[in-house]
Amino acid sequence: MTFRNRLRLFAVSGLALFTVSASLPPAAASGSPEARHPSGGGLSATIRYTEYGIPHIVAKDYANLGFGTGWAQAADQVCTLADGFVTVRGERSRFFGPDAAPDGSLSSAAKNLSSDLYFRGVRDSGTVEKLLKVPAPAGPSRDAKESMRGFAAGYNAWLRQNRSRITDPACRGAAWVRPVTTLEVAVRGFALAVLGGQGRGIDGITAAQPPTAAPPAAGVTPKEAAAAAQRLLSAENADMGSNAVAFRGSTTANGRGLLLGNPHYPWDGGRRFWQSQQTIPGELNVAGGSLLGSTTVSIGHNADVAWSHTVATGVPVNLHQLTLDPADPTVHLVDGKPERMTRRTVTVPVKGAAPVTRTQWWTRYGPVVTSFGATLPLPWTATTAYALNDPNATNLRSADTSLGFSKARSTTGIQRALDRSQGLPWVNTVAADRSGNSFFSQSQVLPRITDELAARCSAPLGQATYPSAGLAVLDGSTSACALGSDRDAVQPGIFGPGRMPTLKNAPYAENSNDSAWLTNAGRPLTGYERVFGTIATLRSIRTRGAIEDVAAMAERGRLRVGDLERQQFANRAPAGDLVAADVAKWCAALPGGTAVGGDGAAVDVSAACPVLRRWDRSVDRGSRGALLFDRFWRRATAGVPVAKLWTVPFDAADPVRTPRGLDTAAPGLGRALADTVAELRAAGIALDAPLGRHQFVVRNGKRVPVGGGTESLGVWNKIEPVWNPAAGGYTEVSAGSSYIQAVGWDDTRCPVARTLLTYSQSSNPGSPHHSDQTRLFSGERWVTSRFCEKDIARSPQLRVVRVHERR
Repeated sequence: MTFRNRLRLFAVSGLALFTVSASLPPAAASGSPEARHPSGGGLSATIRYTEYGIPHIVAKDYANLGFGTGWAQAADQVCTLADGFVTVRGERSRFFGPDAAPDGSLSSAAKNLSSDLYFRGVRDSGTVEKLLKVPAPAGPSRDAKESMRGFAAGYNAWLRQNRSRITDPACRGAAWVRPVTTLEVAVRGFALAVLGGQGRGIDGITAAQPPTAAPPAAGVTPKEAAAAAQRLLSAENADMGSNAVAFRGSTTANGRGLLLGNPHYPWDGGRRFWQSQQTIPGELNVAGGSLLGSTTVSIGHNADVAWSHTVATGVPVNLHQLTLDPADPTVHLVDGKPERMTRRTVTVPVKGAAPVTRTQWWTRYGPVVTSFGATLPLPWTATTAYALNDPNATNLRSADTSLGFSKARSTTGIQRALDRSQGLPWVNTVAADRSGNSFFSQSQVLPRITDELAARCSAPLGQATYPSAGLAVLDGSTSACALGSDRDAVQPGIFGPGRMPTLKNAPYAENSNDSAWLTNAGRPLTGYERVFGTIATLRSIRTRGAIEDVAAMAERGRLRVGDLERQQFANRAPAGDLVAADVAKWCAALPGGTAVGGDGAAVDVSAACPVLRRWDRSVDRGSRGALLFDRFWRRATAGVPVAKLWTVPFDAADPVRTPRGLDTAAPGLGRALADTVAELRAAGIALDAPLGRHQFVVRNGKRVPVGGGTESLGVWNKIEPVWNPAAGGYTEVSAGSSYIQAVGWDDTRCPVARTLLTYSQSSNPGSPHHSDQTRLFSGERWVTSRFCEKDIARSPQLRVVRVHERR
């Protein structure tokens, strides 16, 4: 019997397991009517839970699959999901007050009020309703829309049947936990799409008002704007990143591909991953991690191909400098003709106060903004304003890209899905398949900013920000500076698939959030426009370390999934390999064994020298000296310019090994060491303490030590821990390794896959799956994927429930 027929038989018969009430969750085992009777024509799905609360969802079509997904996500993450739906409704000020800060999951708004003004504006203008009506492929497919409809129904059904049993203190009894609509599910997807564009400019969009008689706010010089844009768009300052590598069959033990995906996403809030398997018999069968609120698998694998994403360097927005009518600052000129801005008046309810009404101003290019991010002011004067163009504000196609991946049977299928839907807003794709192919593509939705256009049309700010950061600021007063279109693009003003940096069937294809240039150091990618990223420029320590590791693996060959597992938890600190010996030697030679701290006081640092010398250059839980070096290196790299840190500068002909050679004469190193030693002593932390004693998370009152390290150390297993010396050191993780997968294939139809969701399935401290995989992460252990039917059926913790709408 074929796999397809076995699944169909399973879906029809329900298996004998469905009758065993002892294996069901409490709601099903209680004998409630919804557990005993079919749905009577409503949406339904079957969910089989295996170890660590991983659901395997089976349904007959996309609406019913969405239903099961919405139900299961609500069961694990109702509070986090509900909080996000408050955001997209524009009701944060109503429930939490206008001045509190959102968690940052769905935008960069500084306060609830600005978040609400923006999302209420999206709602009032019908933005997402219009996108839902756009025919595919420019708009979402019927399958994608059906999955959204089902997700809303599943979430609502879970809430209706379980509201009184919500135990998570984050939302227990909260009035803001309410049913959702299909539209609100779609708006959540829209929010993720514009996260790097309008979502970054929300404060500037909602604060923008025409100038008055008062002097305008101070602007920035082009040089200052370039520095601000670099800080804003730098991967080192982002709260998301990733590593991923695909190996071609020529490097593996059996000629089949291998993929290791290691996304670095927030550990809290609405950009957490959630793990599942989704199956429509005969149509789709995929397992992986989904961003919360998403109806599809974002990063995952099926029987034949695996993929992961890394946050890309492409800048998904641009600005247009507007020339204003001297008589009316709400009118701008295009080819000498006046165009009146569109007023968008928005009212937001506010807790304990009168509603707030504000006006936003929109143009043919997008909204007027008076800032982009927190550091780039863009004053609206009597003569000039700036409008933000975000092509992802007309992109509701990411679910179709994910569905295309889920049904692909090779890396060729992955590329076809990218080319067809063109729906990824801010990530690269790395993939491998069972036939031994490797693949990388920076296929993302970007404004069609060519270098020629930027050279011809850049405003003074753009002449500085485009070369330095890829942020174009174009002259908006002439149609000659319009973005234009590519023939193969599904929407105007973006690059088509033929312009995307792509690498096929290299021995390895790797990305660690630098540009596409060194995806494979032996086959550099060039020829793309600056908006995609840089070429022949300095790489991060993490990129350099990753290339060293994966290139050596490919050269060694005979690779297996176990090699991917070892790479994930090797916990090598490339920065330590580069400089720790020099630091220890320099430390030992300091006169009197002292260095001067930032407060001007001399600090005895002599005890640090042997600790740094003996450190094993790793960030394992038991590594002694890792914490000392980490705290020192953070200060050193923050306080010493790159140009003064190294004796051998960057060389584009040797990009993996340069820059190198620590310049121990650089001013600031002594201060960094003195302040680090003083800090650890004041906190009562031994200089040679094992890392895991002071780098941990607390779950249900118990410390769970974690290995891994920060961006500046260059560690593959990246984590960004939160420093709280009064509580013992690093006491939480803000972001880092999240949904990890190591995938390969053998001669069977079942993929050889290991997975790990570092922060576990549920944010509810009362759930048995609140920290179970976190403890696995601490112990550097993996979950063996149960993808095939025989493996699911053999799970010792199998429990099965049929979920449906109550009629």
